[in-house]
Amino acid sequence: MGGDTGLSVTLPACVQFLAANPKAQLILVGDEALIRASSPHHGLDLSTTRVTVQHASELVTMDDALEVALRRKKDSSMRVSINCVKDNRAQAAVSAGNTGALMAIARFVLKTLDGIDRPAIASILPNQLGTGTLVLDLGANVDCTAEHLQQFALMGSALAQATFDYGSDVLPSVGLLNIGHEDIKGNEAVKAAAALLKNTPINYIGNVEGNQIFTGDVHVVVCDGFVGNVLLKTAEGLSSMVRTKLMHHFKKNWLRRIGAIFALPSINAFRHEVDGRRHNGAALLGLRGVVVKSHGGADAFAFSSALQRAHDAVAHGMLELVTKGLSDLSSHGATAE
Repeated sequence: MGGDTGLSVTLPACVQFLAANPKAQLILVGDEALIRASSPHHGLDLSTTRVTVQHASELVTMDDALEVALRRKKDSSMRVSINCVKDNRAQAAVSAGNTGALMAIARFVLKTLDGIDRPAIASILPNQLGTGTLVLDLGANVDCTAEHLQQFALMGSALAQATFDYGSDVLPSVGLLNIGHEDIKGNEAVKAAAALLKNTPINYIGNVEGNQIFTGDVHVVVCDGFVGNVLLKTAEGLSSMVRTKLMHHFKKNWLRRIGAIFALPSINAFRHEVDGRRHNGAALLGLRGVVVKSHGGADAFAFSSALQRAHDAVAHGMLELVTKGLSDLSSHGATAE
C-alpha cells in the first residue's frame, strides 16, 4: 500500500517477482477489498496458493509522525507485515513506505541484534569492477555517534563476508566515508569513529572518499544516514541522466543512429549496468528479522527488484550469517557498546 503510487506499482511487481521465482510465496498486506479489486487489472491471480491477502485496516502515510505510525496505527499494513515476520508467517517484509516509520516499527517489533543500538540501511552499489560496494547507512540514522558507525562497520564487514567470495582467510576491506584521507579530516564523530575502528577486528583501511565507492577500491563503506541518503539519491539521479543522455546522443542524426545499431549490444549492456532500478531495495541491517526498504518512487521493475533482494537475503541466510559474523568479531575483542 505504500510508496508514491501504491497498488499500481506493487501488484505488477508481484507478478514479475512470482514469475521469476516459481517456488516463492507472497503475503499481500493492506486493504483487502482494494487489493482484490485491483489485482485482476494487473494480471495477479489471487486464486493461486502462492498468494495470500492479509487485511490491514490502516495505512502509514509519508507524512505521519513516528509516534502516529508506532503508537496509534497498530493495524497498519506496515505493522502487520512486520508482525508476520515476527510470528514466522513470513521470512521477510518489503515496504516502499515511510522510511522513518518502517525503521521505528521494525526496531520495536523485531528488536535489534546483540551489541547493535540502531539498525542501518545497507545496499550494494555498482562499481567499475562489477563486484559491487556495500554501503551503510543509507538513510536510517541521520545523527550517528562514533559507536554507531563502529557498529555499522562490524555489520557491514560481516554481511560482505557472507555475501561475497573473498576466500576464508580474507576479510573485506572497510572504509569510513570522509572528505579526505587524512586523519584530521571530518567532523568529531567521524574522527572518533576512525579511532575506534583502528582497534576493531575488521580490515579497516581508513578514510575513503566518495569516488572510491564506484571504483571498487573498497568492499564496505560506512557513513551516517544523512550522508548516505544524499549519496544514494545522487547516484540514482546520475544513472538516470546517463541513460537519458546516451539515448538522446544517438537520436540526434542518422549517422549516429547507424552507429548505434552496431553498438547496440554494448549500449544495452551499459544501460542495464547503470540502471538504478536493478539495485533498488536495501536491507535494514541489525534487526532480528529481514526487512527490506524500497525507494518510495520505485516503478514496478524497481519494486520487483526489492522483492528479489528480500528473497535473496533469506535464501543466502543473511540474518544468520550477520548474527554469526557479529558474534565471531565480538569474540575477537570488538568493542561495540
